[in-house]
Amino acid sequence: MNKRNRVMEIFYRFMSGEHMAVKDLAAEYEVSEKSIQRDISEIKNFMAEYGYSVGREEVKFDRSSQKMYFEAEKFLTNGEMLAITKILIATRTLPQDKMNQLVEKLEGFASTKDKKRLKELVKRELYHYKPVATLCNDLIDNLYALAEAIDDKQEITITYYKMDKSRIDRRIRPLAIVFSEYYFYLIAVHEVDDEWKERYYRIDRITDMIKHRTRFEVEYDSRFDEGKLKNEIQYMWPGKEQQIEFEFTGPSVQAILDRIPKSKVIKREKNKVTIQATVVHGTGIKMTLLSQGSWVKVLSPQSFVDEMKEEVEKMMERYR
Repeated sequence: MNKRNRVMEIFYRFMSGEHMAVKDLAAEYEVSEKSIQRDISEIKNFMAEYGYSVGREEVKFDRSSQKMYFEAEKFLTNGEMLAITKILIATRTLPQDKMNQLVEKLEGFASTKDKKRLKELVKRELYHYKPVATLCNDLIDNLYALAEAIDDKQEITITYYKMDKSRIDRRIRPLAIVFSEYYFYLIAVHEVDDEWKERYYRIDRITDMIKHRTRFEVEYDSRFDEGKLKNEIQYMWPGKEQQIEFEFTGPSVQAILDRIPKSKVIKREKNKVTIQATVVHGTGIKMTLLSQGSWVKVLSPQSFVDEMKEEVEKMMERYR
């Protein structure tokens, strides 16, 4: 191997996370240790001049192993890769083969010595991984095609299967993509009686899509705010924004505050707290509060109190 190729290969091995000793490299490439040291100096000089794309970077020396390795601030750490991998698996949103591919790609960014460790830490979860059911051929392709249409402000017609498995073909204007409770959702509007109505579509139920030449404009002040929606909605059930209050007597107040982001404790008593929250009123928030069982008692508005009472009575009737 000539010098240029040797330097490039060593550089690639550093970028791949490998830890290497000068004497081992000298023996492997059948050159002197001084030649390897000069190669590494060239790599250091190159990174000093052109390494801005990966942030602060340097070749470091590990005294315990007597080996060198590469470190860059914009590269994911092993801990960050483990966290991302765990979160990704927990979504259950991708088919088994796609999930395996993504996890394998993430593991590829780990240093050589830590690849095996990361693989061991997630292998049981991957083995027992159960993806949610999907109707589309490729969820990732769907996501990106929709993201392009959103960015290009392009009208599309989708073939969509509703909860009851009935099929609809609908021309829509796509506005945003959000992820919630195992699923990706498309937020879009479609025209009804000369008025544009907001609708949510599970992306895994979109089986076909046609992009039209028609473009649309969205004023800055009226752009859809998916961040605001995520803080107010539960289980992606649509409805109108409303302020509610409820008592909570469960063991973890923080858990319920985390579940409903736009909420706060407004009163504390010995065995209960009163929580005020801004939510998208509808089936979603009702499902969330009912999941807390007898720990929750809705206080206002009265219309929501009545809804909760009616739901609890229906539940009781099923047990009689």
